[in-house]
Amino acid sequence: MSSEGPIQRRPRKTFDWSSATLAVAVVVAAAVVFWRDGQARFLEILISDLLLFVDILPKVLAACLIAAFVAVLMPREVVLRWVGAESGLMGILIATLAGSICPGGPITIFPIAAAFVAIGADTGAAIAFITSWTLLGYARILVWELPFFGGEFVIWRTIISLPLPIVAGLLARFIVGLSSRGKGGG
Repeated sequence: MSSEGPIQRRPRKTFDWSSATLAVAVVVAAAVVFWRDGQARFLEILISDLLLFVDILPKVLAACLIAAFVAVLMPREVVLRWVGAESGLMGILIATLAGSICPGGPITIFPIAAAFVAIGADTGAAIAFITSWTLLGYARILVWELPFFGGEFVIWRTIISLPLPIVAGLLARFIVGLSSRGKGGG
């Protein structure tokens, strides 16, 4: 049993500007489909989307549970040392490597990245992790890119993409550092 207290999270609003933007986009799109294609097509799309929601919901819940367990099982000191704000370039490189070898889709990756941030990983490492998963993920390369584009294309795209997660992570650390100094935090 861990002697640490519960993970402290930033308070979040349930409905914020991004939720409002999405809600407006959904309502406008639904109205356009209803007006342009009629009630039958509108209901067909609505039912299809509800079925998709019901299909994805257990996966999202499982991913969030996995992330919560990872947050509890990973020692905070280890996370701080390897990918915390003081980990330097090595922390960004570790996060980049982790992102490139992590399998799964966004339903898995984003909750895991959020869990790592909650237990001490800094923003730069989280951004390097997600950017690396997006650009360098081995599963995407093997399953999608190699069959469609061939080896030469994949090699060049990977070589060109290699520095991007590192640059993104370092840039995020720099901007967060500027922001915290501007608020009197540094």
